[in-house]
Amino acid sequence: MSGLSRECYHTEAESESAGDALEWGSQGTGEGEDVAAASFLPISKRDMEERGWDCCDFVYVCGDAYVDHPSFGMAIITRVLEAHGYRVGVIAQPDWRDVESVKTLGRPRLAFLVSAGNMDSMVNHYTVAKKHRSRDYYSPGGKMGLRPDNATVVYGNLVRRAFRDVPIVLGGVEASLRRLARYDYWANKMKRSVLLDSQADLLLYGMGERSIVEVADALDAGIPVRQVTYVAGTVYRTGDLGSVYDAEVLPSWEDMARDKLEYARSFKAQYANLDPFSGRRLVEPYERDGVYVVQNPAQEPLSTEEMDATYDLPYARTYHPVYEKSGGVPAIDEVRFSITSNRGCFGECAFCSLSFHQGRIIQSRSHESILAEAERITRDPGFKGYIHDVGGPTADFRKPACPRQMERGACRGKRCLSPKPCRSLQVDHSDYLGLLREIRALPGVKKVFVRSGIRFDYALLDKHADGYIRELAEHHVSGQLRLAPEHVSKAVLDVMGKPGNEVYRDFVERFDRANRELGKKQFVVPYLMSSHPGSTLREAVELAEFCRDMGFSPEQVQDFYPTPSTISTCIYYTGVDPRTMEPVYCATVPHEKALQRALIQYRNPKNRDLVEEALVRAGRTDLIGYGPKCLIRPKKEGSGKPGGSSHKGRAAKGGSPAKPRGRFSNQGGKGMGPNKASGHKGGMGRQGSKR
Repeated sequence: MSGLSRECYHTEAESESAGDALEWGSQGTGEGEDVAAASFLPISKRDMEERGWDCCDFVYVCGDAYVDHPSFGMAIITRVLEAHGYRVGVIAQPDWRDVESVKTLGRPRLAFLVSAGNMDSMVNHYTVAKKHRSRDYYSPGGKMGLRPDNATVVYGNLVRRAFRDVPIVLGGVEASLRRLARYDYWANKMKRSVLLDSQADLLLYGMGERSIVEVADALDAGIPVRQVTYVAGTVYRTGDLGSVYDAEVLPSWEDMARDKLEYARSFKAQYANLDPFSGRRLVEPYERDGVYVVQNPAQEPLSTEEMDATYDLPYARTYHPVYEKSGGVPAIDEVRFSITSNRGCFGECAFCSLSFHQGRIIQSRSHESILAEAERITRDPGFKGYIHDVGGPTADFRKPACPRQMERGACRGKRCLSPKPCRSLQVDHSDYLGLLREIRALPGVKKVFVRSGIRFDYALLDKHADGYIRELAEHHVSGQLRLAPEHVSKAVLDVMGKPGNEVYRDFVERFDRANRELGKKQFVVPYLMSSHPGSTLREAVELAEFCRDMGFSPEQVQDFYPTPSTISTCIYYTGVDPRTMEPVYCATVPHEKALQRALIQYRNPKNRDLVEEALVRAGRTDLIGYGPKCLIRPKKEGSGKPGGSSHKGRAAKGGSPAKPRGRFSNQGGKGMGPNKASGHKGGMGRQGSKR
């Protein structure tokens, strides 16, 4: 990244107090002591006056409460800008019904930055059944209703009403995954690029640290925002393609709105051009409006030094004190003692948006940077000796899949792990194990957990796989190791891009053997998904039989959630796999989705009638009876009462039932059910769903 590229517009008093923040890698305050409001960026005119500011360079408007922690994208982007000499103020969760709420810090000198927050606002508000959630983990006290639906669009329009001529720059996962036209599950229709509907000028996609600095420097140099069209990792609008070169023109908005297959073709082209090295510029025409939305190629991956600099900034590492009376911000609890060690994922699960947001190329922090953060955590007065996680989208991905990726990018049209592992794939867990050993050797650290998930198929490719699994079992698991086989049917797994069930069983067998040798009672608990594209009732029955044979009785099941910019969502809407344009079955009717979900939870008496209907429709009435392989018993003659399940419910291998995970929040795998916080996304460009 570039260094300080401008003269700072700070007063002498401010320069003295904030000087350390202008150099990347400086240490924050408040570690191991109460964190004062002065440790945070301004949230009011009074805060600005105390710093001697007459205005902000940038005002960051966000759907989350203000948490200054590197797991929150708002914190990273604002601190990066501060480190480059810019004055940044924060307006967290403004009242979207009152235009005055975005005027509290006045008119910024350069631009407004707008983000829905660490999590997609629609996923934050609604379950897959489109029912309202009761709790928002990113709001004070977990209170729901402090941000609007489609927050990026609403905030953008609110700012435009308040300041007609101030540039608006969008970022965050919601904007990133809506940068071009896409299918919207909640409205059940196609929607235009969020750049158009929000009335914004520019959109940053991906993680955003390098892009935001380049945009800031351009605006600071006096370049009009309409001319900032050259920054990688950005999307802009134009009425003239005269200056747009080497671009691939996508199907027009009108064509996609008319024909679902045109959207599948557009998505295929988008997916083929995600790589920063080989990806082409994309143009999406809006013929009726006479405008084009242009997506520049993605930013290149950060170097280890740049990653370290990002995470070494002076974060307060907690929520703003203004929320104390409301009970704080719950999301911090899941990441307070966790460490982000990497980003990106070459797993490429079809239901995951990480490829669209963080990319396929792994970027990692150095041991020194991670150890320094771990030491800061040990000085937190609330630290009890347990590091909750060290990882990212996938914990054990510590380097690119192969050396060529850093020179020529990830292979076009090929995946690293699916359908078969690439022969060029480098598999070596020694660096990750060495890192974990160093952290657990720190004074004050009792245990280091790995909770952000591992790719069991990748682990088994290591020639020292048994040693890796044994060390995980001995030092980094607490009772349960959660893995994500997702399904057992080959037809479904092939669509998902996941390994066959025999690979999962192999890993479980090795993990069980390691625990027997260690004298530990620890178990694997699988995450399973119902009604994913490719799953008919026949495949759903196959999954139910797997639960029966494993003795697994999940209390909750993750139903497939068609969130923006995933292959699976494209299949859900269009009925074809955009990679091949071949038809793929997908359950879209709520009742069939309920049938598939009920089959996995066949032991629940409330599901008995649904399970019977599903078995009859699937032609598997052989599973209704009294035999050991039957899922349910017949109804008692004459009573009309259900006969119940043929099995007693119990958790897999004696463990407790799996909890549902947030499909659109992190990429990090850190708990909180459907709204879990993540240690590796948000802000002007963070968040993705992992696995």
